[in-house]
Amino acid sequence: MTIKPLIILPDPLLRQVSSPVERVDETIRRFADDMLETMYDAPGIGLAAIQVGEPLRMLVIDLSKEEEPKAPQIFLNPEIVATSDSLSVYEEGCLSIPDYYAEVERPASVTVRHLGLDGAMHELEAEGLLATCLQHEIDHLNGVLFIDHISKLKRDMVVKKFTKAARRSA
Repeated sequence: MTIKPLIILPDPLLRQVSSPVERVDETIRRFADDMLETMYDAPGIGLAAIQVGEPLRMLVIDLSKEEEPKAPQIFLNPEIVATSDSLSVYEEGCLSIPDYYAEVERPASVTVRHLGLDGAMHELEAEGLLATCLQHEIDHLNGVLFIDHISKLKRDMVVKKFTKAARRSA
């Protein structure tokens, strides 16, 4: 397994819409392992393929606590097919926007249809943190960042800060 470098804001790749996974094969399974390894190393609870430079509709999530056994979940071509009317607010962060957190309001529960590594279609009803994480990562697949859900003023400040940092390190 390989730890991949993370794509950081303001890299325009983060705004790219990802392409569907065409078939589940050994290459995709290895890439899923690499994504999990990268996410655990960061450390994070979710990672979209675009965040490691691959514009594929693929994401990994693991909400297990440190003292619990790992519980990785892999989603290929995930799509939200239903959302609740009720909303919830979570403080979100992102591996591609390090050390920045903001409260984001999203549907409290979602139903997600996706392809599994077994090649079969699955449907999952999620609520709470899993629902938030799935929406956050699926947003990535559509070129949307969690900062797009906060005020324009705050978003502009974050983008400006990361743009300056990128210029300094270039």
